[in-house]
Amino acid sequence: MWLGFMALVLALLVLDLGVFHKGNKEIEVGESIALSAFYITLGLAFGGFVWWQLGSQSAVEYVTGFVVEKSLAMDNIFVIAMIFGFFAIPRKYQHRVLFWGILGVIVLRAIMIGLGATLVAEYAWVLYIFAAFLVFTGVKMLWWGDHETDLAKNPLLLWMKRRFNVTDELHGDRFFVKQPHPRTGKMVQFMTPLFMALVLIEIADVVFAVDSVPAIFAITTDPYIVYTSNIFAILGLRALYFALAAVMHRFAYLKQALAVLLIFIGSKIFVADLLGWGKFPAEWSLAVTFVILAAGVLFSLWKTRGEARHDQAPVA
Repeated sequence: MWLGFMALVLALLVLDLGVFHKGNKEIEVGESIALSAFYITLGLAFGGFVWWQLGSQSAVEYVTGFVVEKSLAMDNIFVIAMIFGFFAIPRKYQHRVLFWGILGVIVLRAIMIGLGATLVAEYAWVLYIFAAFLVFTGVKMLWWGDHETDLAKNPLLLWMKRRFNVTDELHGDRFFVKQPHPRTGKMVQFMTPLFMALVLIEIADVVFAVDSVPAIFAITTDPYIVYTSNIFAILGLRALYFALAAVMHRFAYLKQALAVLLIFIGSKIFVADLLGWGKFPAEWSLAVTFVILAAGVLFSLWKTRGEARHDQAPVA
């Protein structure tokens, strides 16, 4: 099952970069919506495979994990848009950055999930720490919200500029370029803004994984379900970004819904213990997850219903 899953992921990555997006081009909204729908359908269909191999309980846990991880990935999209805007990365180069970013995420998530699975297997009480952390994070998001980030003052970005040679302008789709050093005149390697954007996107995912990995472990401790639901949620992140980049303002209250979701996921472990259940029912967990997210999306669309028309240029 592990080998089959990895073969599928590799085939999707090769098909994506080697066939569909071989050259640099802008990804249109229609194409991104179709690709996003394809990845979501594929991710949900994999739940049928899990049902066939591991049973209905595991399938429900997988779908719950997939939905939660996909929802939490929305926060990633907001940050990615901010990074691309800061570095002024043209749309035709954004897919290349996101492709290599996703590839790095697959490896980083494997390491983090492997460590998490080992800790949970050896020390069951770690789950309660994960749960308490999720509740704390959700409450913090709900009441204090997110602070505006000034990327120009980002410590990692400032350190890279001091430590390495960095160009001020893009050089096509290249991450590195050789050019004369301004002081010595020698040909040396320079980082381009495209590579710096890639580094910040990778670091951003590590930060978000601190929330998402404990969240999936609060749903199930099966490493196979944890990893596959994570990766299927991430694989469609590129397509989802291009589909939603222009309408992100319509999801203004989704962060609050995600905060409530984190509180629910973390607290259900304690609720199950208090009620003497072995585990919180997976079907209930999936139903509550859908209700919370649907409420957040519908409320956002309702509250921002006039903004899309307001932002449009008047017709001459």
